[in-house]
Amino acid sequence: MADEAFQRSADKMRERGMSELSINQFKNVYHEWRNDAQGAWIREHDVEPLTDVPSFHDVYATIDHTKAINAFAKTAFLKLNGGLGTSMGLESAKSLIPVRRHKARQMRFIDIIIGQVLTARQRLDVALPLTFMNSFRTSDDTMRVLHRNPAFVQRDIPMEILQHQEPKIDAETGEPATCPKHPDLEWCPPGHGDVYASIWESGLLDTLQSKGFKYLFISNSDNLGARPSRTLAQHFENTGAPFMVEVAVRTEADRKGGHIVRDTHTGRLVLREMTQVADEDKAAAQDIVKHPYFNTNSIWIRIDALKEKLEQYQGVLPLPVIRNYKTVDPTDDTSDKVVQLETAMGAAIGLFDGAICVQVDRMRFLPVKTTDDLLIMRSDRFHLTDSYEMEDGNYLFPSVSLDSRYYKRINDFNERFPYSIPSMAAANSVTIHGDWTFGQNVAFYGDAVLEDQDRPSYVPNGEFVGPQGVEPDDWFE
Repeated sequence: MADEAFQRSADKMRERGMSELSINQFKNVYHEWRNDAQGAWIREHDVEPLTDVPSFHDVYATIDHTKAINAFAKTAFLKLNGGLGTSMGLESAKSLIPVRRHKARQMRFIDIIIGQVLTARQRLDVALPLTFMNSFRTSDDTMRVLHRNPAFVQRDIPMEILQHQEPKIDAETGEPATCPKHPDLEWCPPGHGDVYASIWESGLLDTLQSKGFKYLFISNSDNLGARPSRTLAQHFENTGAPFMVEVAVRTEADRKGGHIVRDTHTGRLVLREMTQVADEDKAAAQDIVKHPYFNTNSIWIRIDALKEKLEQYQGVLPLPVIRNYKTVDPTDDTSDKVVQLETAMGAAIGLFDGAICVQVDRMRFLPVKTTDDLLIMRSDRFHLTDSYEMEDGNYLFPSVSLDSRYYKRINDFNERFPYSIPSMAAANSVTIHGDWTFGQNVAFYGDAVLEDQDRPSYVPNGEFVGPQGVEPDDWFE
């Protein structure tokens, strides 16, 4: 029955024009899910914590920065850009969300990424090709932006590769899911682990090698901290490693994220996501002292090593499956329950002997997954420099919790901050319950809290919001 159900998914993929490579990749994860192999767990007693990772500061002190330009000149840049940001109510590429203004111009994620690349090209006189891995839903919007930017010119290296798509699966039957009203919702991306098969199928590695490139730096488009770095390029070259992951020190806020461990049987580094942790191991896996680093999903790969590995597996790396349970229509909780079968890019670390990690500061990990993150990114905690770096004093940010009923979707979020984001310079945390709209020049401080008033509420211009809510006019007496 499982084979018949998979065959119906395979037929559906062929009807949509998907390649045999993409079908083979889906076959791997589908059968792993249906077999529900216990091998999917990465048990605590089978791994060792990752410790003593060299930091960016240690590396920086050892680098000949004049020579580092040579390693940087052999580096290409790939941005994962397949996400729509549906969790924020978007229907276009997430990278098109405005982040903040720079010299009166509204800057989106993609504008800042292009600015970072152009700055590196001009200052260091390097080619630094930029390629986006787009999905079928983000390609048109992204390419339109690139073609309309007269400063961004790239002729010999493709500006995009397309990631694959696969059917969402009915969680109960294993059959391909259906959504007659919105057939496009029957499809989903295979997770960012699909980057390897997409790279292989596109021929990008051959193109890069023919132009003299040796290294590929890959990161998420919603992480504006993942800038091109000649220091890390030179460090990567110096080590001779085939694969390097940027990790950062975990805080309590990161304890449920993926982290790198060492397999005691093979000696290789392994990415362990929380979906791969058995219930009895969760306390140990979330212990940020025992496992001090998390995966930032920014990786460096030697092009020849990746090409050899992809040749070995005929373009489909054997990455563990991630089971992502949702509804077929993510905006309708009553629609059919489905599972999206995904793989993680960082999991490829377990396939390479000699893979390494490097510890980076929070300035290289500035992701925006929710409007909670966007609130900080748009606030006065950040300054966007002329070299397009998101700059903050210490990169230790307030914890933010916005009422999802009123702030989860980007349009609702924007409506409630019609002028600007309140000042967060003096805030330790921000918690908003209920429907609040903010006037101009509002400031959060301390552990700022606004309670639900059971009606739409307003914070007037110039007010301070602290532990007692909107402070009374005589709060300083």
